[in-house]
Amino acid sequence: MPASTSYRWATSGDTNAFFGLSLDNLADLTLAVSLLVTVFNYPLDFALSHFVPGTALGVIIGDLLFTWLAIRLAKQTQRTDITAMPLGLDTPSTFGMVFFVIGPAYLEATGNGLPQTDAARQAWHIGMCCIVASGIFKLFCAPVASKIRKLIPRAALLGSLAAIALALISFLPFIELLSQPVIGLVSLGIVLASLTAKVPLPWRLPGALAALLAGGLIAAISQSFGWLPSSEPHASFDPFSALWPTGWLDVFQFEWITAWPLSFKYLPIVIPFALGTVIGGIDCTESAAAAGDEYDTRGVIAIEGLATLVAGMCGGVIQSTPYIGHPAYKAMGGRAGYTLATAIFIGIAGLTGSFALLYELIPAPAILPILIFIGLEISAQSFEATPKRHYPAVAVACIPALAALVIIQTDKLVAAGASPEGQLATELYSLRILASGFIITSLLWAGMTAALIDQKIIQAAAWCTSAAILTLFGVIHSPFADGRMFFPWAIGDLPTESNGRSPLELMTAYLLLTITFIGWSFWLRRQQNHSSP
Repeated sequence: MPASTSYRWATSGDTNAFFGLSLDNLADLTLAVSLLVTVFNYPLDFALSHFVPGTALGVIIGDLLFTWLAIRLAKQTQRTDITAMPLGLDTPSTFGMVFFVIGPAYLEATGNGLPQTDAARQAWHIGMCCIVASGIFKLFCAPVASKIRKLIPRAALLGSLAAIALALISFLPFIELLSQPVIGLVSLGIVLASLTAKVPLPWRLPGALAALLAGGLIAAISQSFGWLPSSEPHASFDPFSALWPTGWLDVFQFEWITAWPLSFKYLPIVIPFALGTVIGGIDCTESAAAAGDEYDTRGVIAIEGLATLVAGMCGGVIQSTPYIGHPAYKAMGGRAGYTLATAIFIGIAGLTGSFALLYELIPAPAILPILIFIGLEISAQSFEATPKRHYPAVAVACIPALAALVIIQTDKLVAAGASPEGQLATELYSLRILASGFIITSLLWAGMTAALIDQKIIQAAAWCTSAAILTLFGVIHSPFADGRMFFPWAIGDLPTESNGRSPLELMTAYLLLTITFIGWSFWLRRQQNHSSP
């Protein structure tokens, strides 16, 4: 190959791209650990020594393979400007795993009398099983990814993601950000200006890095002069004790396999997140193609699945996925160096335990604005990528996620000793059955609404039938506080508040709607036949 056409896999543009991708992954890891510790009182040392190394391994595998894909594509096409696709930790499923899998599993285990460490280990094993299941699901999806995308309307797929992005990814970090607003709001303003509004920074400084530096500098100066209280949420924890973690190596004893029976009830939450990353991976591949880099969709999804599977089998509890924004990384001048550098950085931080130092040193309000930005971007893209006529379908998909957000907060009150009664208990039960399996509920409702908008009444009836079947088994609208599934002939005792709205009655409602839509469709056809010449 002539020198003029040789591929420079690392350029100065990779520096900006590296900071954007690596800090994004760092923010996800920080958020996952922070939320588990602060919201669920999960033991910090256990999370750092067991969760983080395996989760980092998924990023290492994925980014190394994406680096290889870019170099291979450059050789095949004889081009010098190929940009590797970015891969990292999936933000929506980070919230899903924390608030709907690991956190509840830990609280349930402690409520059943397990000691804290044993409960933490059981919740970890459940999280591992869920991530392994996600990886296997993605690998099966890889050969037929494009067909899955055609089968389900975009409004249904993206609507639930938009809801998660606004209600969870943006809203919950904003609450945490306001714990130190002097730091958080300044960092957020820099992120919104540089990343959302594309206002250039001096010296072409990456927006994510600028926000982190500004927040860190404000924290250091303010706390040293006593203007702000020192942030010591883990004063009893020595981050140096977390260096060179070995706890995660317990995975190779394969005791986590015994947690599979406990993991099944969480799959209706986990698998939709996995499906979302599959569709997102397809969209990211198409986005890369639009920018001039034609990657094989099946290979991209297969690598995503393999990275997730490896992470889960090695103790990771967050999915790996291609990131939205390949054109942005290409515009920065990134090639393949930035994904390689991210793999090395996250690998060192996770496997050596140095992430614990970063976790203690970096103020959370300085890094959380990056997640708020991600939530806003996902929400905006959900509408941009959806036909305008389907906007109501995207909007209706947000309703179950909002219920899940409220349940997260009310569960904290109940755990603190609150005991709702009367009308309040009735309303909370309504929220709970709406929030149970909310990802699938959002998808079903958005699919039904999109079909109705397109005058495809029979398709809308099919969505209702699917909802009826899933309701009967508790996949959606489970009446139980832990959201568990069940067989309809062995459902057990139901809560008092379920009177008049048990799974059987909810199923009946969906079936009546199915019959209504079918009859409506036949009536419309008759009207059209009578009116035609």
